[in-house]
Amino acid sequence: MATRTVAVVLAGGVGERMGAGRPKQLIDVGGRPILAHAIDAFDAHPGIGEVVVVMAAGHLREAAAVAAPFGKTAAVIEGGDTRTASTVAALRTLSGRPDDVRVLFHDAARPFVDRPVIDRVLDALDAHEAVAAGLPASDTMVVVEDGMVVSMPPRETMIRFQTPQGFRLGTIRKAYELALADPGLRATDDCGIVHRYLPDVPIRVVAGSERNLKVTQPLDVVVAEHLATGDTP
Repeated sequence: MATRTVAVVLAGGVGERMGAGRPKQLIDVGGRPILAHAIDAFDAHPGIGEVVVVMAAGHLREAAAVAAPFGKTAAVIEGGDTRTASTVAALRTLSGRPDDVRVLFHDAARPFVDRPVIDRVLDALDAHEAVAAGLPASDTMVVVEDGMVVSMPPRETMIRFQTPQGFRLGTIRKAYELALADPGLRATDDCGIVHRYLPDVPIRVVAGSERNLKVTQPLDVVVAEHLATGDTP
C-alpha cells in the first residue's frame, strides 16, 4: 500500500508574518531546516511511498537541496501564490495517477508531525475519502461580525484542524475541479474545499497532537527550537 500513498509537503508560502526575509520553511530549528523535519516524518513512515515537495517560487534550488537526502522524494515543484494554487500544482504533478491513490497534504510549517498522527490519518483513509487531524478547542470560540459577537458555538463541538489531511486522489481531484470553476473560490485548507464542493463526502476527524504546531510567528520558532532539542518550552 505504501507505493500507492503520496505525501505532499506544502512549503509554498513565504512566511511574511515571520519577518525573516526568507521562507520560514528554510529557517533552522534543532540544527536543520523546518522543511527537513517535515519531509523526514513522511520519508521515515513505512506507509508512505513517495514525497512531493511544493516550494515557493525562487527557492526551488534550496528546497531541492534540503529534500535530496530523503530517498522517497519524488519531485520538488514550484507552488503558487496561495495555498489553493500550491495544492493544484501538486495535483497537476499527480494527474496521471489512479483515483484510488491515497494522498496526504501537510504544511511544511508543521515540522513535528509524528508517526502516530500519520498512522491515524492513513488508517481512517481505509474507510473514508477525506480525513483531517485535529484537536479540541481549548478556548471559548465566538463568531464575530463588525467587531461584535453574533454567536457562541459550544466549545465541545469545535475542533482545531491540523495537517496532514488525507484523501483518495479522485475525491480531492474532483473537489478542486469544481472549486476552480467557482469565481468566488476562497479556502484555507483542502478539507474546506471538499466540504464546500463535495458536501456529500463525509470528512473524518482523527486526533492530532499538541506537538504538531504550526510555525507562523517568531515566538513559534522559540517553541520549535525547544521541541527539536527535547527541552520543555
